[in-house]
Amino acid sequence: MAESEVDLESEQYEKHREAGAILAQVREETAERVEVGASHLEVAEYAEDRIRELGAKPAFPVNISIDEEAAHATPSIDDETTFGEEMINLDIGVHVDGWLADTAITVDLSGNPELAEASEQALEAALDIIEPGIDTGEIGAEIEDVIDGYGYNPVVNLTGHGLGHWEQHTSPNIPNRAVSQGTTLEVGDVVAIEPFATDGGGKVTEGASEEIFSLEREGTVRNRQARDALDQITEEFRTLPFATRWLETDRPEMALRRLKRNDIVHGYPVLKEDDGYLVSQKEHTIIITESGCEVTTE
Repeated sequence: MAESEVDLESEQYEKHREAGAILAQVREETAERVEVGASHLEVAEYAEDRIRELGAKPAFPVNISIDEEAAHATPSIDDETTFGEEMINLDIGVHVDGWLADTAITVDLSGNPELAEASEQALEAALDIIEPGIDTGEIGAEIEDVIDGYGYNPVVNLTGHGLGHWEQHTSPNIPNRAVSQGTTLEVGDVVAIEPFATDGGGKVTEGASEEIFSLEREGTVRNRQARDALDQITEEFRTLPFATRWLETDRPEMALRRLKRNDIVHGYPVLKEDDGYLVSQKEHTIIITESGCEVTTE
């Protein structure tokens, strides 16, 4: 987008800002509910319901990642899991008419405050240097430098990302380490910066469980439950991720199995630190402005 063409007061940017303001409030309220013995499902549903009460919609299911989990963990339909003395990452998204905001925070109940601080300070340092024309590789170098300074490693195969209309992850990727060939950020770009820090080696791999899905392609199915689920997915969630527990059909797990078998939806396996070490995360959504950046989720 050329600078002269970008109107940062236009309706789409106002909707990004509205989504961000609602999300900032919900993030703080939700983080306060995370304590030993509290229910994962109740915390997730509190956040998702609160987003709707405030006039927006969840952009994806609330991610509640524990200890070595880094992303894509959300409670199942009858989940009875409660919080222990763990490192907990809350990753929450909001959209207003498909215009998104994405944020994350670590609530540390594990007694490792420095690991949580490393990702938080890495994000602050990255935001300080962002301006039009910056290369995303420079942002990654700044994040890596701060996390290294704490004696930890960035998670190198997870990145920040652009936010599109009804698209939660678009280009550009924002690396969490120095890369030689990045992308240039320009006025009007809307991106999520999300450092992950770990006391492990710095890579995540896919686990076995999946509770989050999104639409892969249009299609038809004969099974009634799968058809009902597909109608809800295409009308309500479109291309945004959704949770099994959001589906209103009978036997939603079976409906999803059928849709997945037909390549109509795809799942997001839980991502875990390769060696089973702790992961912390901090994330804000920003709009690139002529003088730097505007944080919509502060």
